[in-house]
Amino acid sequence: MVQMKPTRDGFGEALLELGEKNKDVVALCADLTDSTRAGWFRDKYPDRFISIGISEQDMYSTAAGLSLTGKIPFAATFGVFASGRAWDQIRISIAYMNLNVKIIGTHGGISVGADGATHQAIEEIGLMRILPNMTIIVPCDALEAKKATIKSAEYKGPVYIRLGRNKSPNITKEGEKFEIGKAMTLKDGSDLTIIACGLMVHESLVASDELAKEGIKARVINLHTPKPIDKDAIIKAAKETKAIVTAEEHLIHCGMGSAVSEVLSENFPVPMKMVGIRDRFGESGEPEELLKKFGLTSAGIVKAAREVLKLKKRG
Repeated sequence: MVQMKPTRDGFGEALLELGEKNKDVVALCADLTDSTRAGWFRDKYPDRFISIGISEQDMYSTAAGLSLTGKIPFAATFGVFASGRAWDQIRISIAYMNLNVKIIGTHGGISVGADGATHQAIEEIGLMRILPNMTIIVPCDALEAKKATIKSAEYKGPVYIRLGRNKSPNITKEGEKFEIGKAMTLKDGSDLTIIACGLMVHESLVASDELAKEGIKARVINLHTPKPIDKDAIIKAAKETKAIVTAEEHLIHCGMGSAVSEVLSENFPVPMKMVGIRDRFGESGEPEELLKKFGLTSAGIVKAAREVLKLKKRG
């Protein structure tokens, strides 16, 4: 049976491990301690936890100061608040200074559900991606989120980790190597390549199985690090399959798909389709209903795959 866990749980588990192994690891939160799972660290290491309150700008400024003393701060809040309310502080105090701060943005995407558009971060990958020095990780499951959090503590410089609220299936394995900036090929295929991040990785694997019933062999790549992006994996896939579909729970503007298209346009242009949110805000509803309404399902990926294969055939 496939285990279902939110990616934010993986972060919480990793932070506990890091707290035991490294006394320089500290955690901060902006009044969302339980929701972000930073509360697990607070309960075990209260002397290394700071509750800032509803003041995200202060939290990231404080995290910047802590990093200058040699600490490794993990500052957690909802992604919509990190990327919106505190973007200036992240830009100037963290990214510009290239400080060793780990920015944790939970509740990413429309799968947040009933909280609605004001709490659904659908543009934060783009807002973080445009910042020099910033690394971005979007784990596909809780196990990968745990690995990403642990690796980020070893990684020098600012890191943004995007996490989800809802349970998602664990599709990676304990023994699999996780490396920041290196994509993972989860399934091979020669007809087209589906490149995805976050919960859309699972949907891409389901879509690949559906396409296989039609005799279409779809490669699936988990691009867990939109920045620094794995150019080699993308170019290799483009050369070998000649068609690309990207899938993300994010606006197609400035997101992971845009990053992939930039690589392809400069190096090896091929027919491409993007599955994502198209120039609109989210809305309130059940997660499954919203994902279906916005086309963020395996069916949406299958549709895009058929369209890109038509382009490839013309080509």
